[in-house]
Amino acid sequence: MKKIGFLSFGHWRAAPGSQTQSAADALLQTIELAQAAEELGVDGAFVRVHHFERQLASPFPLLSAIAAKTSRIEIGTAVIDMRYENPLYMAEEAAAADLISGGRLQLGVSRGSPETVLRGAETFGYQPSDGETDADLARRKTELFLAAIGGAAVARTDPARTGISGGLAIQPQSPGLADRIWWGSGTRATAQWAARAGMNLQSSTLLTEDTGVPFGDLQAEQIQLYRDAWAEQGWDRAPRVSVSRSVLPITEDIDRLYFGEQAHDDQVGVLDGVHARFGRTYTGEPGQIAAELAADAAVQAADTVLFTVPNQLGVAYNTRILGTIAREIAPALGWSPASASVAL
Repeated sequence: MKKIGFLSFGHWRAAPGSQTQSAADALLQTIELAQAAEELGVDGAFVRVHHFERQLASPFPLLSAIAAKTSRIEIGTAVIDMRYENPLYMAEEAAAADLISGGRLQLGVSRGSPETVLRGAETFGYQPSDGETDADLARRKTELFLAAIGGAAVARTDPARTGISGGLAIQPQSPGLADRIWWGSGTRATAQWAARAGMNLQSSTLLTEDTGVPFGDLQAEQIQLYRDAWAEQGWDRAPRVSVSRSVLPITEDIDRLYFGEQAHDDQVGVLDGVHARFGRTYTGEPGQIAAELAADAAVQAADTVLFTVPNQLGVAYNTRILGTIAREIAPALGWSPASASVAL
């Protein structure tokens, strides 16, 4: 059984035509869209985290607010750039948000994506150690974060105050949270590393590998390697795997005006000196999109599909898009709404 969710980058800009003029608009509208998505039977509300941009940047207050306004929908990130994080403070925030939500947090973390800022994580006070890459830094912080939410002792008591010497874990702890951490992977090797670390997989919409095959096939290969590595590790639970797709169904003239000229092919380019492949945008009639996604190898291989939303078009517009996806596209992929009361 597949799950679907929306993924918002939370762009805002005080520009003509934008329904999201400010940071307050981006935050409050994301909460409203999550409520609307829950009513549609959608399974997840996910946000992307970007620093030094007019986009969502501090996920835990937002996710906690969504949790307080909803009762069922999963809340999550795709992804948090771990280079910027204090992993122990993040463990406290993640546990608190998970407890507020009643165990609905699905937290995607990773190395992050290309940025406009120069040495942004260094500005936050974090930089790799000698001989360590940015990717190494992100993975090292992730390992400490996983240990902290798993209840490991990460500090010592003060014998002068307590009379004993012992280990202390981060508080609060949220049981089960460690099973709901995802790694956003842009390569086959990091997908295998995520499996060995016991994390779920969020396959990136940008893969820094290009073997010449369609994007969905490249992702499907990555997913299979991840699952093989998971099985070899012998974990006692089944992992979850998500992919993201840009899906813009055209059902009204305004949709055709906005999206009728969108590209229908993968994009290939050079990023940081290596060839990279980007996923295409799916536009057209809902039936056409449903057939194309049904033929997408990675969509079929994943158990969770996140649909990116053009959030600057406003809550009402994006609710209509999600409604079209829920009624006319996602059922063709094997999905059914989380609530039986939803009228499809």
